[in-house]
Amino acid sequence: MKLNTIYLGNNLEILKTFPDNSVDCVVTDPPYGLGKEPEVTKVLKEWLDKGYYEVSGKGFMGKEWDAFVPQPILWKEVFRVLKHGGYLLSFSGTRTYDWIVMGLRIAGFEIRDMLGWLYGSGMPKGQNVSKAIDKHFGLEREVIGKSSYDMPSNKDTAKKLKELGDTSGYSFGHAVGAERIVADITKPNHPLAQEYDGWNTALKPSVEPIVMARKPIKESTIAKNIIKYGTGAINIDGCRIATDELTPRNNKIGQNGVFNSGGGYIEPNPLGRYPANIIHDGSEEVEAIFPETESGKMLPTHNRTTDGSPNGIYGKFDKDFPLGETYGDSGSASRFFYCAKASQEERNFGMKDFKNIHPTIKPLELMRYLVKLVTPKDGVVLDPFMGSGTTAIACKLEKFNYVGIELMPEYVEIANARLKAHNIITYDIFDFI
Repeated sequence: MKLNTIYLGNNLEILKTFPDNSVDCVVTDPPYGLGKEPEVTKVLKEWLDKGYYEVSGKGFMGKEWDAFVPQPILWKEVFRVLKHGGYLLSFSGTRTYDWIVMGLRIAGFEIRDMLGWLYGSGMPKGQNVSKAIDKHFGLEREVIGKSSYDMPSNKDTAKKLKELGDTSGYSFGHAVGAERIVADITKPNHPLAQEYDGWNTALKPSVEPIVMARKPIKESTIAKNIIKYGTGAINIDGCRIATDELTPRNNKIGQNGVFNSGGGYIEPNPLGRYPANIIHDGSEEVEAIFPETESGKMLPTHNRTTDGSPNGIYGKFDKDFPLGETYGDSGSASRFFYCAKASQEERNFGMKDFKNIHPTIKPLELMRYLVKLVTPKDGVVLDPFMGSGTTAIACKLEKFNYVGIELMPEYVEIANARLKAHNIITYDIFDFI
């Protein structure tokens, strides 16, 4: 296994050549498996018996590689090369998140959490029921107006959507760049189409789940595991959400309080707020979701007790010890969560003679945050679904090493061009096809 290298070929076969316990963490954006889902009982039986179920067909944008999610046979190899206590972060689709999680569980991973990435650029991926009814009866619809919407700038993606019309669609929250498209607004024809005007089969996508899994620690304690392998924990302070408006708070709690810590004032961490399991893109649409808040500011003059709480579950505040000021800042509640704004330019950065045609590019700042969260100092990050290289770029910018695997030669070419544009020296690509 050679560091800072993108291996070209089948990730399962390439992983088999890597040593046991050789990478510190995994950060990846695998296929979401948005094709026709197979029968669950058959899949689970095969997964438990041999870790693999044969699936045919195509998924996202007609891609065969997206016919189904990664299967346990692949995750078991990832599990093997990951150090004990190493974390795995994997994006997934909302519809197929359970498949990703089940595959990881069967492979031996423990599920630690789920991060939600909120974005404002998703397109509804469902079927217009009224139009489908008119089409069923072979009826034309009267054009009564025009509407406009953002179409992904990727030509292959846009072409596919135009072919499908508005009877189907996809989520492009993970794509960067768009062009404005004008479409007809039509009037329902058939009485049943009129009755179902405004009905669809799906919600607008605005979140993608990121599963946080971990290879179980081998030592008896986290401390011992970190001392031996350097893995088992996440970098909280390195991923705090910066703010200039933190003030001390009073932690004096009564003698019998469940949370009694001896009392006194707690100074806020100068690095910012404790990171949460929500990430957003800072778009106006997402910002509008969060309410305006004042963060529960308390002044020293406010005395408060929990004398009336049932069974004193939360203990009692000392009546003679006034509460100090809490954070007390105000604004959109989005300030509590990490914001990874997507750049319109980063998609084709370094693409002089060709364009980045990969359909599911994640924002670079988002990937930098994720690798920083789970990678120990001088650690090695594995991405078995490297795509156009965003994880690799993120790793090098954060001064980590990476090992990537990608099946499609055209994506590896794009990844190399992007890495070079960021002045990142890369080794020759290893060809395992």
